[in-house]
Amino acid sequence: YLVQVRKEGQLHQLTYAHSPFDVVGWDGYFYPYAFSIHDFEPITGRLHQPPPVHQTFEGNNFVICSFVPRLFDYHPLSIPAPYNHSNVDSDEVLYYVAGNFMSRRGVDLASFTWHPSGIPHGPHPGTVEASIGKKETHELAVMVDTFRPLYLTETALHYLDPRYPMSWNPDFVPDPPRAADMMD
Repeated sequence: YLVQVRKEGQLHQLTYAHSPFDVVGWDGYFYPYAFSIHDFEPITGRLHQPPPVHQTFEGNNFVICSFVPRLFDYHPLSIPAPYNHSNVDSDEVLYYVAGNFMSRRGVDLASFTWHPSGIPHGPHPGTVEASIGKKETHELAVMVDTFRPLYLTETALHYLDPRYPMSWNPDFVPDPPRAADMMD
């Protein structure tokens, strides 16, 4: 297997007797072309861990984080729900893959949420209190933080959920899952 390595603008060739991807583990700066989110091992702690512990990849002007099934905080007085915050330097997009994302109401399988830079966001009303005493989560979500602003396209406008802003109302009752409708 021929592997080309770029160093200081020059390409160097290495020849291996076996595929460099035929490995048990991976260490270093370069990764296989595919990575299953199910292989991501979460970092947990006694108190709530900030989103960077979920970081899986970093690229030029963005990071990708993986939220996977994991134990919640295990200090007896911990509050597992994330805290309200503003990303002053990045837009935050979350894609909800599976499970129940504890801090959000009104999102279903295949939903996206977008929190532009500087806009405060956090758990919906009542979810902080409801999280107390919870032991684990079975959520599966991918978050992309971009360090340049995102803009909605005409196509994206077609998929906006007009009820989502109302999901912050404590009396909000979400519609039944509608993911199948969005997959057309």
